[in-house]
Amino acid sequence: MPNCSFCGKPVEKGQGKIFVLNTGKILYFDKSKCEKNMLKLKRNPYKLKWTKFHEKGKVVKEKT
Repeated sequence: MPNCSFCGKPVEKGQGKIFVLNTGKILYFDKSKCEKNMLKLKRNPYKLKWTKFHEKGKVVKEKT
């Protein structure tokens, strides 16, 4: 089961959309919200709090 290229959530079989770029790269989207944010609005998933990529991009500072 592939994950959404924008938010990182799993895409259920038979659901969502597949978008193929001219370069041959395949993008999977679970909802139109993700598709619009990535393709039309050109937003970075690392800057949006509701994506899983935002959590991975955080730098945890240790208290000394």
